[in-house]
Amino acid sequence: MTSTVSFLNTKPHLVVIGNGMVGHHFVEQMIDQGGHDTFQITVFGEESYLAYDRVHLSEYFTGKGAADLAMTDGTLYSEHGVRYFTNSLVTEIDREAKQLILKDGKSLSYDKLVLATGSYPFVPPIPGHKRDNTFVYRTLDDLDAIRACAKQVTRGTVVGGGLLGLEAANALKNLGLETSVVEFAPRLMPVQLDEKGGAVLKEMIEGLDVKVYTDTATKEVVDGESAFHRMNFADGSHLETDLILFSAGIRPQDALAHQSGLSVGERGGISVNNHCQTSDEDIYAIGECALWNNRIFGLVAPGYSMAKSAAGHLMGDAGVTFTGADMSTKLKLLGCDVGSVGDAHAQTQGCKVFVYQDEISQSYRKMVVSEDGKKLLGAVLVGDNSYYDTLLQYYLNAIDLPEQAQALILPAMADVPVGLGVDALPATASICSCHNVSKQDINDAVCSGALSVSDVKGTTNAGTGCGGCAALLKKVVDNELLALGVEVSTDICEHFAYTRQDLYNLVKIGEIKTFSELLKVHGKGHGCEICKPAVGSILASVWNDYVLKKEHISLQDTNDRFLANMQKDGTYSIVPRIPGGEITPDRLIVLGEVAKEYGLYTKVTGGQRIDLFGATLPQLPEIWEKLIAAGFETGQAYGKSLRTVKSCVGSTWCRYGVNDSMKMAIDLENRYKGLRSPHKIKFAVSGCTRECAEAQSKDIGVIATEGGWNLYVCGNGGMKPRHGDLFAKDLDDETLVKYIDRVLMFYTKTADRLQRTSVWMDGLEGGLDYLKEVVINDKLGLCVELEASMQHVVNTFQCEWKTTLEDPEALKTFRQFVNYEGSDSNVVFVEERDQMRPATESEKQQLIAKVG
Repeated sequence: MTSTVSFLNTKPHLVVIGNGMVGHHFVEQMIDQGGHDTFQITVFGEESYLAYDRVHLSEYFTGKGAADLAMTDGTLYSEHGVRYFTNSLVTEIDREAKQLILKDGKSLSYDKLVLATGSYPFVPPIPGHKRDNTFVYRTLDDLDAIRACAKQVTRGTVVGGGLLGLEAANALKNLGLETSVVEFAPRLMPVQLDEKGGAVLKEMIEGLDVKVYTDTATKEVVDGESAFHRMNFADGSHLETDLILFSAGIRPQDALAHQSGLSVGERGGISVNNHCQTSDEDIYAIGECALWNNRIFGLVAPGYSMAKSAAGHLMGDAGVTFTGADMSTKLKLLGCDVGSVGDAHAQTQGCKVFVYQDEISQSYRKMVVSEDGKKLLGAVLVGDNSYYDTLLQYYLNAIDLPEQAQALILPAMADVPVGLGVDALPATASICSCHNVSKQDINDAVCSGALSVSDVKGTTNAGTGCGGCAALLKKVVDNELLALGVEVSTDICEHFAYTRQDLYNLVKIGEIKTFSELLKVHGKGHGCEICKPAVGSILASVWNDYVLKKEHISLQDTNDRFLANMQKDGTYSIVPRIPGGEITPDRLIVLGEVAKEYGLYTKVTGGQRIDLFGATLPQLPEIWEKLIAAGFETGQAYGKSLRTVKSCVGSTWCRYGVNDSMKMAIDLENRYKGLRSPHKIKFAVSGCTRECAEAQSKDIGVIATEGGWNLYVCGNGGMKPRHGDLFAKDLDDETLVKYIDRVLMFYTKTADRLQRTSVWMDGLEGGLDYLKEVVINDKLGLCVELEASMQHVVNTFQCEWKTTLEDPEALKTFRQFVNYEGSDSNVVFVEERDQMRPATESEKQQLIAKVG
């Protein structure tokens, strides 16, 4: 028996089944076009979460949570009268009665219906595929189950070596598992890559300690001898593994279409026209469940275009149609660049091919051109995607190729321009395929007052999808600004007509030791809040001088000026350095006694330090005098400098450890603790590939292997987490330290003000490969200088608090008020969980009322 759900509303009822990325985008399109005023919109989602970003799903294993991936929290829907239901599965469509039946037996009517049901993972029907410890890689719930299992096992295998399979393999590797990939086809990514490209990718991935089995069919999965599973292959060989993750492709989720008699394709998919209408004119289908011209589009950008077309048609705009989509892709899989454009397999009759392969750098590039050599038909890139944007624009816009077309995939030679300038792109050129933003759309946004990349993103949504168009987007924005006569300046501020890198070189080469000297020789005016701290940081990086000297103190911000982080209530935190997180019981007792004496809030941080909160300004020297007497040093948590080197216990204690990560972490922290840099820096050292210290999310990450140390660079957590890139493998201690010296000093020398290492490296021409050339192969002839600069920093280290305590003039800074010796009455604490915390404004008022 069913019960009918009814809503008191006179507007036509539009129901959306599916709240994935495409279903959500459809709702956004309807709202943008005023569809919420025309229709009563109701959304049903099968999952417990509202729409989230599946494109970046793998980042769930590198620090992002469900909230970070969420595309809406429901506020947008509620504000526009859109009803939404999670955990709601629609099981039947009664087209004649125009009713939907839900799994719980309830029914409701519709006037128009949009199916955005997406797809489901294909699991090969091999015997044993439903055993315990077998998973698919599709939803957040899937990932939670995988993570829970991974904590109990050591080996994982992905069945499927396509795009999604390699994403899944990266996830298993991030979870610390020994990872294997089994692919039925003769090569990896058979849809996007040709035979040679697949071979190069296989070699690169195997170089990352991932075992790859191609041209391999799994016959059955049975009990293992040394692991939970044993995968028996058709050729008689086998593989033992604890966890199996099936990622062998997707199938359109078209069950409702079959049930209700809608037209479907022979191999699945709901047949739609150019307006995304199904065989029933009141029902639309969009995204991966839809079949247009006998094609399923498994990328988000075509789904967004379908959503726009369906929304436009519902709102009476028949001119917005879906006529297919480009399936070119640019990816970074397991840290390896992969790009595919157009006819990657050279299937066009009469086409010609250019191929470039560098086996040393593991780069492979192929261009497929028309028979007359004038048009680009397709391309394959493995190992270096810096060529992708140019090739894609030639392909999408049918631009005539240059006379020497092969130069587009050859390494750049001196004084030989390669690539396609922004001016050469037509106004209709697609810059952001995810949101269908053209060059003209961006130019219009700039002309309307969007004078930065972030402004353009906010106006057009360009660059907010997969992010692959970011570099090209910036070029288009800068080019349009220049065309309008708006100067695109790289000056650090109005007082110095130089970049930060220029100022660094001027300070170093000119042996300039103070801000006033630099301003007199190379600047103008009096300086500002931008250039003063930037120059203060440069002077500290180059000369490592005491930052509270009279000539430097005015350059410091509040935290550096008082050698402590100011908190929301005006008090300060005390953060002593605890190298590698290792601390003796005696020093632990000292911290407890100091915290107890001064009534400080105590917290063990994620960086394996102990922070003490709630110290007033006059208390800072008193507390630090006690800590330094006990052997502590400043942790420099207030500065743009090395914060912590996080570590596991390594081979000293852990049964999985293969090297002494504790000693290495302590040595690294003690070496780099005096370095002032453009932004804060964090390290971590893990004693094995289980990665308990989370080294791959740090600016410098070190992981022990049987052969030595693997070095990862330019990762970070924070608001925009980024996985570190593998820089070098199996290094001995000396080489590891040498490479870190060079990377950090090159960063300190060349990065922009307040630029994280990840953003800095991505901005280098050539990115990671260029950085390797500079650091490993000494391409610029700078390595000796970089090592010497770092050694100077090491040799001149001083604990800034120890120096301050020995300087009577510096101690005068630490007074709450210049003309009053008392305390600040605005600093009020209350007790919570047996510790003090700052009182809220309402709590302060209550305390005042009680006293009164």
